[in-house]
Amino acid sequence: MENTHGIGRRPVWQDRRAIALLMAASLTTMANATISPALPGIERLFADDPNAAMLTRLLVPAPSLSVAICAPLVGLAADRVGRRRLLLLGVILFIISGSAGLILPDLPTIFMSRLVLGVAVALIMTAQTALIGDYFTGDDRNALTGLQISARNFGGLVFIALAGWVAAISSRLPFAIYGLAAAFLPLMWRVIVDPPRPSQAPGTRPADGTTGHRSWAPLLSLLVLLQAVTNMTFFIMPTQLSFFFEAKGYDGALMTGSALGILMLSGGLSALLSSRVQRAIGYAGIFALGYACMALGFLLLAFAGTALPAFGAAAAIGAGYALVSPSFVALALNLAPLRKRGLAGGFLTASIFIGQFCSPLLSTPLIVAYGYAGLFCGGALLLALMAGGAALTGSATWLQRR
Repeated sequence: MENTHGIGRRPVWQDRRAIALLMAASLTTMANATISPALPGIERLFADDPNAAMLTRLLVPAPSLSVAICAPLVGLAADRVGRRRLLLLGVILFIISGSAGLILPDLPTIFMSRLVLGVAVALIMTAQTALIGDYFTGDDRNALTGLQISARNFGGLVFIALAGWVAAISSRLPFAIYGLAAAFLPLMWRVIVDPPRPSQAPGTRPADGTTGHRSWAPLLSLLVLLQAVTNMTFFIMPTQLSFFFEAKGYDGALMTGSALGILMLSGGLSALLSSRVQRAIGYAGIFALGYACMALGFLLLAFAGTALPAFGAAAAIGAGYALVSPSFVALALNLAPLRKRGLAGGFLTASIFIGQFCSPLLSTPLIVAYGYAGLFCGGALLLALMAGGAALTGSATWLQRR
């Protein structure tokens, strides 16, 4: 049976297991975007490398490649050997590989350390997603998926703002921020345990909540595809924003740190409300609203001539992304049977980072061809179409129930 200790007796955020899982969630934003404000400085630091421009831009999404490859395999392992040891191993590896950029001598070796960091993220995110499904059910699970996105955003706000400040001192200093994850290990070690495996006698019906949806695999595949596209579009922000601001004549590190800080703050506040909004307008409604907010943000960014509309755009994009993101996790955990939650978490995690890794590979040629305004307008159009599709799906579902 699922471990639901404490549900109904206290708010989910007071459960120490939930706190530990939220700590783990905060690391995922740190993994990629923390060094974003330092990218122009890193490119200048290694200007003698003929591939500096491309390698520098790939440092942010580099962990995504490893996550995309490893997460499904980690999911299989989580279903077989348990979640706890994978989560703890991931945090330790995160600290070591994330901080390595402080001392590594060149861009290729820093890039390799970022790939190892992706393995750590795959371990953390896959185990964490499965544990949310193992520990919590119903409204508590939905609330925790929203809090998870808030933890990512508020953690990102702190880490990226700090990175923007230290990047002005040295382009290498943001790598030191990864060492802060060591403070999370003691609580995780104490409270994260693997729940007992469910047993089922021959010829009996499985316990409620363990069987999942009978069409869970194809439905999960659709979720995986949609989440990949969502993250590919969203990740334009941390990978291209600093270069956009420098093209406008601003201080790239300072402006990027500020804009991403606003994005994270907006997203964190939005995610706190996501479970309530979802209960009010349903999953289709929250997807439509979230994608519409993101589309508005990219449209504002396309025509932003000053800092104020650019910051407003960042706020809209962060709020929209934070509205849709918890629904992917909640839907996946509701669809997958208990024995496959690690696998479902692995594929869901992989989809996030496939989108992130593909983002600069697609957006950089578009910038060359159409400029930043063309890229942002294209992103706005894609998101508007996704919002319209979600709205039509919600309307069709509503009509069927009438």
